[in-house]
Amino acid sequence: MRQRQDSRYDLAPAPEPLDRQVGHRIDRRVARLLSRYGALQGADLLRPLLRHAFRGRAALTSSFGAEAAVLLHMVAEIEPATPVLFLDTGKLFDETLAYRDALVARLGLTDVRTLTPAAYEVAALDPEGDLHRTAPDQCCFVRKVAPLDRGHAGFEAWITGRKAYQSADRAGLKPIEAAEGRIKINPLLGWRPADMDAYMDRHALPPHPLLAEGYLSIGCAPCTDRICAGEDPRAGRWRGRGKTECGIHRPRDASGAVAAGGEGT
Repeated sequence: MRQRQDSRYDLAPAPEPLDRQVGHRIDRRVARLLSRYGALQGADLLRPLLRHAFRGRAALTSSFGAEAAVLLHMVAEIEPATPVLFLDTGKLFDETLAYRDALVARLGLTDVRTLTPAAYEVAALDPEGDLHRTAPDQCCFVRKVAPLDRGHAGFEAWITGRKAYQSADRAGLKPIEAAEGRIKINPLLGWRPADMDAYMDRHALPPHPLLAEGYLSIGCAPCTDRICAGEDPRAGRWRGRGKTECGIHRPRDASGAVAAGGEGT
């Protein structure tokens, strides 16, 4: 004869893991922000987020590359003390470093933080400085992904310069999204190249000096090439390597490593 189970002793469901609880909370917040601000873009989107929703808790990541001046100018006009995270991989063009210095002075940005790869990781994994030739994904992880992950600690929101026209992956993004335990803000998502050019002209912003030499997407010097007429602007990145992005926007797997798929910068 089966005994009747006493419901007083039923085990309660196991609580959700903390990271999943945090993820659900972020998802709910993103939904609220999208319902309120999702139709905005550019400075109209940044203004309420920087001054109210994420005041003091958002950072802009900038490569100081071909199109960086637009978003940097917007942030400088709204909240010039917004932290700007700049990845100095140790492989950048001298022109990029000079452009960074010129833009910072021109725009009056007051909190530009230079992130560099950990010396012990470079010594262990890239002692000869040629990892970009033999294992470009690993090189990007050491010199870009890992330093940026460390730099983002303490920030709730990450402002990016991603635009839908740049790739098929980016075409499906939203202006505000949840990713890797924080919120990403994409204020230029709906902008076209003509919008970028018009903004640069209207505010008399200086172009990156390498644009005139045929570099339309600018990253590390060893992995950036000029493009030919009719090529995609990113065709010069990692040319011939079957690689089109660095991985900073890719999801992480359970170990924290960059997962396959997704898109980057």
